[in-house]
Amino acid sequence: MDSLCKVLDLKLQQWEASTAEQVREFIAEIMELADQGILDLVRSRKVEQEVLDILDAPETW
Repeated sequence: MDSLCKVLDLKLQQWEASTAEQVREFIAEIMELADQGILDLVRSRKVEQEVLDILDAPETW
């Protein structure tokens, strides 16, 4: 099994039930998007946050 899956399995056992269920739902959604071939069209939260940080940065010029 992939090391990521091993870590996920451990975390799902350690987290509170509500957190584990939410993570399962997110992963299921990601898998569905990947199966449909549209995962690359979805903006990641990281990229979205980077854009917001750039927009919020004080102008230095």
